[in-house]
Amino acid sequence: MVKSYLRYEAHSSFGVISSPSSNAVFDHSGRYSITPALEKVIVWDIKKGTKIAQWDDSDNKAEITRIARSPNGKDYAVGYADGSIRLFDLSSNTVNVVLNGHRGSLSALVFDSTGTVLASGARDTDVIIWDVVGEAGLYRLRGHKDEITDIAFVEPAGGSSTALNASTKGHVVTSSKDTLVKLWDLRAQHCVQTLVTHRSEVWALAVSPDSRLLVTGTSDAELRVWKIAADKLDSVTDEHGEIITKDATKSWEAISEYGVVRRASNSRVMELQFHPTGHYLASLSTDRLAEIFRVRTQTEVKKKMARRQKRDREKLKKEMQINDADDAGDIEAVTEITAADELESFKTVRTSAKPVSLDFDPSEADAAAVARRGGVRILVSQNNNALHVWSVAVPPPGKTTKQANLPEPSLVCSVEMVGHRTEPRALALSSDSELVASAANKSLRIWNAVTGACVRTLDCGTAICAAFLPGDQFIVVGTKEGMLELYDIPAAAQVETFDAHDGAACWAIDVHPDKKGLVTGGADKCVKFWSFELVRDQKGGDAVVSRRRMTLEHTKTLQMSDEVLATRISPDGRLLAVALLDTTVKVFYADTLKFFLSLYGHKLPVVSLDIASDSTLLVTGSADKSVKLWGLDFGDCHRSILAHQEPVTAVRFVWGTHYFFSAGKDKLVHQWDGDNFQRIQKLEGCHGDVWALAIARHGNFVIASSQDRAIRIWQKTDEPLFLEEEHERELEEMYERGLEETVEQPSADSTAAAAGRATMETLKAGERVMEALDLADEERHKWQQYEEQKRRMPLLQPAPPETNPILLFEKLSPEAYVLHAVERVRAADLDDALLVLTFDRVLSLMTYIDMWAQREWNTALTCRVLFFLLRTHQNQIVSTRTMRSRLDSIRQSLRSGISTQRDQVGYNLAALASLKTEWEAGATAEFFDDKAIQDIVDAQLKKRKFVGVKA
Repeated sequence: MVKSYLRYEAHSSFGVISSPSSNAVFDHSGRYSITPALEKVIVWDIKKGTKIAQWDDSDNKAEITRIARSPNGKDYAVGYADGSIRLFDLSSNTVNVVLNGHRGSLSALVFDSTGTVLASGARDTDVIIWDVVGEAGLYRLRGHKDEITDIAFVEPAGGSSTALNASTKGHVVTSSKDTLVKLWDLRAQHCVQTLVTHRSEVWALAVSPDSRLLVTGTSDAELRVWKIAADKLDSVTDEHGEIITKDATKSWEAISEYGVVRRASNSRVMELQFHPTGHYLASLSTDRLAEIFRVRTQTEVKKKMARRQKRDREKLKKEMQINDADDAGDIEAVTEITAADELESFKTVRTSAKPVSLDFDPSEADAAAVARRGGVRILVSQNNNALHVWSVAVPPPGKTTKQANLPEPSLVCSVEMVGHRTEPRALALSSDSELVASAANKSLRIWNAVTGACVRTLDCGTAICAAFLPGDQFIVVGTKEGMLELYDIPAAAQVETFDAHDGAACWAIDVHPDKKGLVTGGADKCVKFWSFELVRDQKGGDAVVSRRRMTLEHTKTLQMSDEVLATRISPDGRLLAVALLDTTVKVFYADTLKFFLSLYGHKLPVVSLDIASDSTLLVTGSADKSVKLWGLDFGDCHRSILAHQEPVTAVRFVWGTHYFFSAGKDKLVHQWDGDNFQRIQKLEGCHGDVWALAIARHGNFVIASSQDRAIRIWQKTDEPLFLEEEHERELEEMYERGLEETVEQPSADSTAAAAGRATMETLKAGERVMEALDLADEERHKWQQYEEQKRRMPLLQPAPPETNPILLFEKLSPEAYVLHAVERVRAADLDDALLVLTFDRVLSLMTYIDMWAQREWNTALTCRVLFFLLRTHQNQIVSTRTMRSRLDSIRQSLRSGISTQRDQVGYNLAALASLKTEWEAGATAEFFDDKAIQDIVDAQLKKRKFVGVKA
């Protein structure tokens, strides 16, 4: 009989506040923070420091690399490392749209001012423009030779009046690591200008809200500022999007150099962003410095220029003795305004760690909101798993910076208590498996294993190992400094410290099975035994006893020949296994410390070991990527397994079985059967090196901590798992990945191309459409034969054919069933799914399109499918004579259907406009200021002049 196992599935993860791979943004109200947490998105209440919601997609395992906020206040675009984009709804916390188009990690995302168009850039050097409403890609822009670093929309003069033409108006500015900044015209889908003055990678850019200034940042200490001529942008293309030849040569004049602005930092720019009011510019650098620049008003610029001209005239009068007024006029004429005159360094914010991203509060969209708060708020995410909100005081209206005497920027609130600043290197489970302890550098946290809530936070040394003591009231931590630190969990305090290994690292801690002591191993080549003792605490100098507490007492020491890396006492308390730096494992009798076995075979040191609950098997994990199983009767090696692609970091047995788990630096956790030496399951999800493992008493769940600072839990389910089926599933996944990679890449001859990307989802969707076409064709063919038989033999009355069970169940006709199959394809995947169809099935689909057009079924989808098929198979369709009558029929039917829908849409728009006018008339109250009206009347009376006339 085939042996079955129980499957482990990902249950939860906690400990991550903000992952350093992506940016964090404010929500529309400025109250919440939309923050990346590896493959999930967490919504934090910044003031309370609590998690409000969590966004994730069960189909996604890739890490988040970019987040963009939509102007509508509820939609957020999230880009992933696999090139996909998901649109989440803040109100419902669900995924609305999934977009696939890029073949590399997303590096830039931005919405236009209407929120209906999304621009994305990735490491594949392409820029894709997406239609958010239509849930599909519009086109792909090619021209850069390296990763896209930033994108910004340059709105047309006056802005996009409606969302209907948002995707066909305006321009996009992109920056890349190829040192180029390009200006793209969305109507022509063409690059109309390239800025080539940068000498290094362009890491960030920003466009002012009024689309007047463009600022770019590179690796040097200067920000380059450019002027955007809005009147010259639209002169490059005509109303149909065609490039005008006579103006094409003048397209460089659309963006012109304005000057440079010196930064306080010499490191590279990470992010540039204008404040929503356009009065401030933030520059974020890699050296923990966020610099705020203030944009001077036109009045301030004129005053500054007047003072400069006055100084220049005085200087020239002294040097050249020029007193002629005409010369002075010439001096004024040559003086020009530069970027340094308009942008001044305002304030600097020094962060506590390397920053990742910066975002202004979008609720400060007008100057009145900024004046009420007295400053601007900035959200800064850091690479040490923390979020900080800074407040930068600004001068009140009518006062300059010097007159206001502003304070320095202050930290308003932060989110950092529910996560480690560095990766946790040790895990420990309480005896009832309800508490999890994670130890990292300078911090020890106790978590609720069920809810994932942090219940205790303690300061510690550089922790390497940890263990709960009997009773789960105390925990002991071994540090890199060789100290044993004892903590009281209920009191959340450090009780005592012990210098266990004379300044050498304490690499291992194991509690004795009899619960009377523990064993530690360190880099001082010693294995030390400690016993638990109870002592009485006293209050001050009095003899009044407060309570009894646990302490450690050193009893004996076992001297080894090399540094000790891991120790384990067998569950029966008979044997002690010690892993040494010389790649061997020594086994001793635990009571007499007499040498028993020497296990050798690893090529690199053993970093972790464990003994099965029946004390018959020993498993060792080594830095040579292998796991070895040893028998403790004679020390024979049962099997050596190449378990991971990187060094193994932890191995643990499941109590009561010979199943064990192994973790490695390849970001994976494997489950193995120690009896038949087969891998049972591969647990994925970690985005960094896995450092520690902990398993519940009976294997109900597995916990792992990794370099990404996340603590993940896999729960054991009731779903059976068979090894052959699991191996077949893994082979299918490998085949699907290879199939996606071998899909033909689109040609890069033209600047603009299709935006889609073939994935397994699109291939499967195309196969489902083909299956629906085959089923419908077969059904129609049967009924056509039946009708032919009835015509030939009217007196015989043949029996009607049996309807396909699927059509009976769905209660649909063949043409309706095909339409239903096409409707079930996601809008973003429809084009790529239709590419899967062979030409004979395309001809069959054209037949059903004719039926849909005649019945006016889903006219929008019908038009989209028809137009795509005509563009893709134009040559074959034109050369097919039988298609002429079909196309004529489709044309006539579609024209009438589209005309009907156009009239309906026009009627609805007129009705909505009427309702809007009616609402404004009823909801708007007119306010008359009597005093102002009286003043106007008095002024008019004063102007009158009365003249008396005599006869």
